[in-house]
Order: sequence, then structure tokens, then C-alpha cells
Amino acid sequence: MDTIIDLFERSCLKFPDNPYLWEKKDGKYEALTYSWAKSRVMEIAAGLLAVGLKKGQRVALLSEGCSDWVCSELGILYAGGVNVPLSIRLTARELVFRINHSGARFVFVSPFYLHILNSILGELESVEKIVVFRSSGEMTGLCSPFARLVQEGRRWLGVHPGHLEEIACSVKSTDMANISYTSGTTAEPKGIILTHGNYVCNVLQADSLIRIPEFYKVLLFLPWDHSFAHTVGIYSFMYNGASLAAVDFGNSPMDFLRNIPLNMREIKPHVLLSVPAIAKNFRKNIEAEIQRKGRFVTFLYMRGLKFAYWYYGDGNYRKKGLKVLVAPVKHFFDSLVFSRIRKSFGGNLRFFIGGGALLDVELQKYYRALGIPMYQGYGLSEASPVISSNTPECHKFGSSGRPVTPMELRICDADGGIMPLGEQGEIVIRGGNVMRGYWCNEISTAETIREGWLYTGDLGFLDEHGFLTVLGRFKSLLIANDGEKYSPEGIEEAIVEKSRFIDYCMLYNNQSSYTVGLIVPNKNALREYIQGKHIEAGTIEGYKMMLDKIRRELMEYRYGGKYAGLFPERWLPAVVVVLPAALNEKDGTINSTSKMVRRRITELYKSELAFAYTPEGKDILNCTNTRNIRKLFDN
Repeated sequence: MDTIIDLFERSCLKFPDNPYLWEKKDGKYEALTYSWAKSRVMEIAAGLLAVGLKKGQRVALLSEGCSDWVCSELGILYAGGVNVPLSIRLTARELVFRINHSGARFVFVSPFYLHILNSILGELESVEKIVVFRSSGEMTGLCSPFARLVQEGRRWLGVHPGHLEEIACSVKSTDMANISYTSGTTAEPKGIILTHGNYVCNVLQADSLIRIPEFYKVLLFLPWDHSFAHTVGIYSFMYNGASLAAVDFGNSPMDFLRNIPLNMREIKPHVLLSVPAIAKNFRKNIEAEIQRKGRFVTFLYMRGLKFAYWYYGDGNYRKKGLKVLVAPVKHFFDSLVFSRIRKSFGGNLRFFIGGGALLDVELQKYYRALGIPMYQGYGLSEASPVISSNTPECHKFGSSGRPVTPMELRICDADGGIMPLGEQGEIVIRGGNVMRGYWCNEISTAETIREGWLYTGDLGFLDEHGFLTVLGRFKSLLIANDGEKYSPEGIEEAIVEKSRFIDYCMLYNNQSSYTVGLIVPNKNALREYIQGKHIEAGTIEGYKMMLDKIRRELMEYRYGGKYAGLFPERWLPAVVVVLPAALNEKDGTINSTSKMVRRRITELYKSELAFAYTPEGKDILNCTNTRNIRKLFDN
């Protein structure tokens, strides 16, 4: 089994009548079998060949999750093409870069996002046809309904019997399967080349940790282009003959969010893939419902949680000892309180798999107490993406589990030397799941992959039990609470370059709902500014005017501002921390070339960062900023 095509063919032969896809139609979920999916995939592949797709050419895919998404990706691969999955959160500007950079000839798109493509058609350099899902009517220009492509595919199969099979058989494990774009500035995101062999290898590696029975169902509410959902949700379930369901998107993103709890009760999933933001939201809703039931139920709930936290400790990698004697108490709380909570997830849920961003220990303990544990994993798209995971058989709260096999993993120092157990360093891996490289970017490829080893840029350590703990990033990526990542350098450089009032800007987001900007102001420029307003330096009024000026400088990048649209608004600083001193080599906040040392700045100003994530800290005129700017001018 060398390719994704082999993987799919194996499952179609082994589980022809098993449901593979569940999709909401006319208010009810309909099961689509592996046999049905195989026929649809062949028709799509043939349709692409009929309109001129050649082996190795790229096809972009922009859509919410649905059966057409999966079948279209497989159809692209059967035809020898390369899929370019695109996030539905991308701005028009970001889409232009990715579509042009990949050289995509065709684009599959959902009707919900067709208007964005139409707005940028004049900027797309290589696109020849846009295929629109769930549309059968006449369309003009480059657009064509999906139903027509399927019809053309059927005709092509009749005229060219056996030809599609020949093309599919010619696909090799080393051939590209997709180009998955990293987060980054709008100018320079990197396209990760993942081969058929990468995916097959990672599916088998993931299967070495967590086995999925063929009767299992997963409800996918993460974006399907997300590498985590892609490999674990789509391909791992395919390999095991299991099935996946799409959340009913409705008519808007808000409908999608409202439909998640309803669809869970309808599908009754056995597994859910989650990120911290969703896990926290589930907990918030659970506890709101508990409180509505009154004091007695709340009392039982809190006592049950406290007991379960003690009972389960920090995982199951060690024996429970005498705790087994009090198991009946655990069962009492479970039957009285926690079993009813599990029914809100459909009643069949066995566990969550957590990825995308790190899940805090307390949240892991919480879901274990409920009887629906959330097994934290770790990975990155460059590794296809799974590197490690906790499992039902063996898990340790606070860790990211044990590494997949077969794969080599090292913890290295800055010079590449191997660190002993328990010592922190960069996580470095080697195996069949390591990407081929970055599309049209040999320099970044050479920096990231050295002698076959993938340098992840993540900080972590291995303990004596073989568990990997991920501590953060050597690299500077912002990580939101939904697992989305973004490279901050472009925003930081623009802010400093375009504002004479700001000397340094460092953005910070470690799995939070908003980004914080740590600012070192230019004292001379601010002093001149308030003097021009006839305000004396060294007064409270003067300091507040300076802080307000910094705020207004940053607002220029938001809607209505001078630089609006340069960067996605979700990554712009929503809260400002003014630092009390200039960055300098002496305290290690900059290096010899005046570059910011992010880890040192984060460490030095951790209390200010913590305050920035409180309600009081959101106001730029808060007491900390007022005190810090006074210190800055007193020095």
C-alpha cells in the first residue's frame, strides 16, 4: 500500500457496504457507502481528465466540509493531480497568493465562497475553470456546475474504458498529493508538499497508537483542509472502514455553530477531534446547564469532579494501587451526573483527540472525569501531521503522549546535539511522514530539513516513561485558541516601519482568543507629539495622551484605517502592553544584531502578559501601562 489511492481501494474492497460519509439532506443524515464513494470519485476524476487535467497539475479546493469535498480530493488524486486545500477563513488577498503560487488550473468551490473567487478572478493567473458544488444551473465565464463535471466524467468513462485505472496505477508514493499552505504573512506563506507516501505512512503511524473500529463514527467540525482533520479524520477513518460526518453548514457560519450540538445527538459519534477553544466552549455550556438545574445538582457535580480528579491522578500510565477499592464511588457519581452529560454528545462518545494547539492539564483532567477523555496529541503539517499522541491504553495529563512508530524523535540543543531525557530542546524527527519540502522554496526547505531530519521549531522534552511534553515554540508563530497559526513578523515590521512613535513591536498569542502587542515607544517622537498639543511631559495627562496615540497608530491597520486590509484583523494586536524599558543586549531582550529574543521578552514580562488577558488589561489606559510609560520616561 503505497498511495492514498491504494488506501481507498483497499477500504472499498474490504468494506464496500460500510458507510463512509454521512451528510445531511432534507433534514436527515444519509449514509453514503464506500461503494458509492468509489463511483463518485471515478466520475469526478474522469471529469477532470475530460476538461484537460494532466498528471502533476494542481487543483484548488475551497469549501466547508461535505461529501463533495472528500470525493473531489480523491478524484483529483485518481486523475494524477495535486490537491491544494484552502481554508474558508482566508481573505481574498490570501487566496490570490495561494492559488497563483501553487499554479492551480482548476478550483472546486462551495457556493458560499463563490463570491470571493468572483471578486479576484482578474488576479488569478493560471485558473481555467471553477467548478461550483451543489449547482446544476447554467453558469457563465469560468464557472461550471459540479453536476456537469460529473456528467462529463460519466461520458468520458464510457469512451475511455480502463484508461482512468491506468492513470491511477501510475501514481507513485513519491508523487505529490497536496500542497498545504502554512500560516504566514499574506506575502510569504509556505506551501508544504505532502506526498502520497507521507499520508499513507502517517495513517499507519497514527494507527499504531489509536485503533479505530469499523463501526466508529466521527463528526468533523474542524475545517477539513486542517492537516489534523485531514489525516486523522478523513484518511485514518477510511483506512479502518469507519465513517465520518459533516456538520450541517446551513446557510451561514452561525448556522454551522448552532448545528454542532444538534448534529452530535443525531450522528452519535464515537470520536470527536477538537482544539482547545472548542473544548473550553463545550465545558462552558455544560456548566451553564448544570447551574440551571439547581444547587443540589451543582453540588453533586462539583463533588464528583473533585473525586474523579483525585481518582484518575495524572493519567493511567502508572497502576492505581489501592484506588481500585474506591471505584464504586466513582461509578456512583458517573451514573448520577456524568452519564447524563455524555448523552448531550450523542451517548456513544468514547473519547476526543485533541490537536491544533496545546490543551491545558486541567481541561484534560476535566474531560477524563466526565468519562469522555480528551487525548492530547502533537504534530505539525510538515509531519503529515501526527508526531505523538496520548491513547486510551496509555496517557499522561500534561504531555502530548508517546511518539508514533516507526519514526525517530530527538530532543536537540541549538547546535544539533542530542539532549538527555528530561532536558529541554528542539523537537527533531525523521521518518516517512516528513514532508518532501516547501513548494518553490528551496531555502526554507534546506533550513527545515537537514540530512532527513525535520527541525520542528518546537521546544519540548522526553521523560523517563517515553512521553513527549511540548513547552512552546522556538519559532515565533502566533497560535490562537482554535489552533490556527500565523507568522507575526510582517505585522511587527510594518508597525515599526510605518510609525515613528514605535521602536519595537512583538506580538504574542499562545492559544488565546486575541493577540497582544508588546510595544517599546519612541520617547522623542511621543514627547514632541504632546508638546505640540501643549501638554507637559511628566504629567498624568501627558502619559495618557501618549498611550492614546499608540492606540490610534495601531488602529490604522483595522477597518477604516490607512493600512486596513494589509493583514488579517484577527492577528492584529487587540490589547497593548507598553514595556517599561528599551530592549537591550544586557537583559537579553535583543541579540547582537538588535533582533528581538522572543522567549526572553516573554519570560521577562510574563506578569504584564497575564494582566493583558484580564478585563482590566484590555484598556490601554490601564494602571500597568500608565506605570510602565512613566518608568520608561524616567529612565
